[in-house]
Amino acid sequence: MTFSLLGRCARTGYFGAAVTTSSIAVGTRVPFVAPGLGGVLTQHRTDPRLGPRGLDLLRSGCSAEEVIAALAASTPHHQWRQLAVMDRRGRTAHFHGARVKPALCAAHGKDVVALGNILANESIAAAITTAFESSADQPLAERLLHGLKAGEAAGGEHGDVTSASLLVMADYSFPYVDLRVDKARTPLADLRALWVEYAPLADGFVQRALDPDDAPII
Repeated sequence: MTFSLLGRCARTGYFGAAVTTSSIAVGTRVPFVAPGLGGVLTQHRTDPRLGPRGLDLLRSGCSAEEVIAALAASTPHHQWRQLAVMDRRGRTAHFHGARVKPALCAAHGKDVVALGNILANESIAAAITTAFESSADQPLAERLLHGLKAGEAAGGEHGDVTSASLLVMADYSFPYVDLRVDKARTPLADLRALWVEYAPLADGFVQRALDPDDAPII
């Protein structure tokens, strides 16, 4: 019921994730990203504990493939889990448990990995990565949203999605972008509308944290 992606901007070094699903509060359960480090996606019958655990493994110096192997080995219910990891160098890896429901898929590209489960077809992840790669001149948040839109256009889920999330980490301990939509009829369109409103304010919110004396009034 979920499709998602992790992406990296080679120019800025930012990492981010975007996800959509048919259940509520996907942004609290699936995407985990740390500045300068990479990210983890944990979905299907989701275990959110695997996200922070994966980030700790990345922090220890593990590669994406090593993190995936360790996460799959560490959970007694690995057959229900679907995972993806990106490390600080943009390398990616994924895992499908034996009980993850079809149609399921994963795809890897330059600075991107996408995956999904209970989808309309198996081409959705490839459509997501292609859209991400083809928008390399745009900000990372835009590229992640392009990926979700392409996944929806390629068929999306069997049913309707109702929640979506966009997360981007820059050089700070707090998110550069953390936008979420829940229980909506058009969550991807609503998420884009939030980003359009937030985009011109994002740097100002960062400045408020780093240099409040000269920060803009927002």
